Amino acid sequence: VMLEDLTSAELRVRIDAGATTVLIPIGGTEQNGPHMVLGKHNLRVKVLAQRIAERLGRTVVAPVIAYVPEGAIHPPTQHMRWAGTISIPEAAFDAMLEGAARSLCQHGLRDVVLLADHGGYLRSTERVAGRLNKAFGAGPAACHVHALPEYYQVTQTDYIEALKARGHSLGEIGRHAGLADTALALAIDPAQVRMDVAAARPPGANDGVSGDPRRASAELGRLGTDRIVEVSVAAIAAALRERKAGVVGAARMPA
Repeated sequence: VMLEDLTSAELRVRIDAGATTVLIPIGGTEQNGPHMVLGKHNLRVKVLAQRIAERLGRTVVAPVIAYVPEGAIHPPTQHMRWAGTISIPEAAFDAMLEGAARSLCQHGLRDVVLLADHGGYLRSTERVAGRLNKAFGAGPAACHVHALPEYYQVTQTDYIEALKARGHSLGEIGRHAGLADTALALAIDPAQVRMDVAAARPPGANDGVSGDPRRASAELGRLGTDRIVEVSVAAIAAALRERKAGVVGAARMPA
């Protein structure tokens, strides 16, 4: 299902046979504390997008977008305060999303789904989807871009509740590179995480971590990854049914 693993001719056969949905996975290259790799978002969204596409059927996955807004470069803000983070201006990011979506639509793909692996650029995905859908029109044969907030929202809602039910506090779960984030990475690929570094890290250190990753495990991470796939498949399937019925998913359209 990975577009970059297909030849142009193979992709054309897929599209002509009805595989007209494409997922654009959006990651980011950012610091994730001293214990987790900079490409965490990129691998996570690639793996989960592949699982979602396989569950949906008639779907392909575009290459991961790894360059996203991460704060001001000079003077550095947000994640740019730590080595390895790469940030691009929001306008450039929006233009990249638009160019990618337009390219895919040009080849006959008709439903372009933007999967945002972190919340910093959700508004950009909504803004680009709204702008393109206005340009493309609402006809059943028109291309349509779906900003899918459900993919990201799972990590802020269902997954957090599942971890709390296992006895983990919000302080331990954290907002970035804590138990929740680290467990997701372990569930995707343990090579992304240096658990020995996490174990030796002084809690509360000023090192880009919010939370405490020491008790993270792949088992806990699968509570999140499985739920992300389940919710995203259901949301995309519902959006495609709405499109087939001639109803535009207003809930996903920005004001």
